[in-house]
Amino acid sequence: MSTVMHTGIFLRPFMGALAAALLAGCAGSANTSTLKHSSNAQSAAVYNTELGIAYLNQGELALAKDKLDRAVTQDPSYADAHSARAMLFQRLGNNDKADAEFRTALRLAKSDPNVVNNYAVYLCQNGRTDEGVKRFEEAAKNPLYRTPEAAYTNAGVCLRAAKKDDAARVQFIKALQVKPNFADAALQLADMSFQHTDYTQARQVIDGYLANFAENPDLLLLGVRVARAQKDPVAAQRYARQLQVDFPGSDQTRALAALDRNPG
Repeated sequence: MSTVMHTGIFLRPFMGALAAALLAGCAGSANTSTLKHSSNAQSAAVYNTELGIAYLNQGELALAKDKLDRAVTQDPSYADAHSARAMLFQRLGNNDKADAEFRTALRLAKSDPNVVNNYAVYLCQNGRTDEGVKRFEEAAKNPLYRTPEAAYTNAGVCLRAAKKDDAARVQFIKALQVKPNFADAALQLADMSFQHTDYTQARQVIDGYLANFAENPDLLLLGVRVARAQKDPVAAQRYARQLQVDFPGSDQTRALAALDRNPG
């Protein structure tokens, strides 16, 4: 089953447009060559941060470190570089440096919900559940954050990992209140009910979603499992048929085949 909370997906597109406010406020007394150098350094920092993230995602940690170190040197005030560097240090097993880099990024970009969200992922991955959930909620409530439903869902995933399912349920419901067709939250909520053998509640979540929004292969596969647990072969076959017809080459259809081969 897929979960939402993966560090990499919360990194913003680093190659976006650079802020022009620095140049706009310097007309008149500023030296033109100094401004040009500053702009070039910022552009280089953005570029090297992008490269560093790419190398990090490929597992090339030495190359990632080289690019991210350069980015921080080129523009020490670039929060994204520090945030990416924090995740690198986490991968290297140096949580003290990771935490320090995240805090630097937060200091430089206090109102940036993406930086807050990245730190929340790190906190949850390191067992600091309460801090992580607080940060996710901070990101979700920030009007600049485009996907508050993802932050609430991640808070729920974090709480589930800490075996705080009642609190997790609240977060998943918040996510669905923000965006009722957010499949990840519906899946988490239904799966949690399934794990607690509350099959009726799990079916209500699954059927409610499928009746109103686009079919989702994860929910269909979970529907098969729930219906079989309920000893409802007709419903199980209906979910299975939808999955096989609409998502014939999916991982979920292959998982269904494996489930049929090993029903126990």
